Amino acid sequence: MPPRALPGSIDDTAALLAAADYVAERSLATAVFLALKLARPLFLEGEAGVGKTEIAKVLAATLDRPLVRLQCYEGLDVASAVYEWNYARQMMEIRLAEAAGGVSRDALTQDLFSERFLIRRPVLQALEGTPGRMPVLLIDELDRADEPFEAYLLEVLSDFQVTIPEIGTVRAAEPPIVVLTSNRTREVHDAVKRRCLYHWVDYPSAARELDILRRKVPGIEATLADRVVTFVQSLRGMDLFKPPGVAETLDWARALVALDTSALDAALVDDTLGALLKYRDDITRVRAQLDSMLPR
Repeated sequence: MPPRALPGSIDDTAALLAAADYVAERSLATAVFLALKLARPLFLEGEAGVGKTEIAKVLAATLDRPLVRLQCYEGLDVASAVYEWNYARQMMEIRLAEAAGGVSRDALTQDLFSERFLIRRPVLQALEGTPGRMPVLLIDELDRADEPFEAYLLEVLSDFQVTIPEIGTVRAAEPPIVVLTSNRTREVHDAVKRRCLYHWVDYPSAARELDILRRKVPGIEATLADRVVTFVQSLRGMDLFKPPGVAETLDWARALVALDTSALDAALVDDTLGALLKYRDDITRVRAQLDSMLPR
C-alpha cells in the first residue's frame, strides 16, 4: 500500500494532525504544512512537554512513514548519530586475510572500508530511505548536544547528504521529513535555524488544552476536565521553576481518573501533585496556596 499523500493545504494539515488527536493551533499547522510542501526541516522550540516531539510521531503515523529518532545528549558524536565502521568485523577480516595469504594490502584496505562494514546510525538510515516513502527523521532535544555536532548537521539540513571520507557523499534520493526540537536549555546556533522553518510551540490556551484532555483521556468527566485545566492554567501564571506542560496535565488527569474521583479538593491535589510538578520547591510553593487556588 502506498504511503498517504502529503496534505494539500493548511486545513488539510490541521485535519491530519487532529486525526491523531493532536490539536494544533493554526500557526503550527501552517509551519508543518510549509515544511512538508517546501521539503524543509522544521525546527520546533518551546518548553518541555508542550508537544514538540509528538509532531514527528503523529506525522509518521498519519503519513504511514517510518520514524527514525535521534535522541540528542551531551557528547553525541558522528559515530553514534550518523555512521561508524564495524571495527570488530574489520579485525576479523584482517586476520582471515593474513591466514589465507596472497591478499594485497591495497585490496584489503579498499574492502575493509566498503559498505559491507558500514554501520548506519539514525541520520544515515533516514537519508537512505525508500523514495516515495522517505522516513520522518526526529532530531530530538538538539540543545542537549554539543556545538560541533550542530556544525556537522549543517550539510544534512541544507543538502540532505553526508560525506563519508572512505566512500564519498551519500545523498538522499528525495528529502526525508525532518523535525528538530529544542527545550532551549541553551541557544541553538543561527546557522542551524537558518536552514529550517521555525516555530515556537507555546503552552495551549485553556480551550485548546481542554480539547486535548478530552481526546487523550476519554474517560474523564466533563466537570473534572474543566477543573483540571483551570488549575493547571493557574499554575502557569505562578513563578514556578518548571510550570507543567501538556504532558503533565495528561499524566495528572489520568491519575485522577485512576483514583475514580470526580472533584478536586485540597487533600487530593496535595496527594497527587507529584504527577503534575517535578521540583520540590514548586510543590512546596503550590501547597502553601492550595486553599486559595481551588473553588470552595
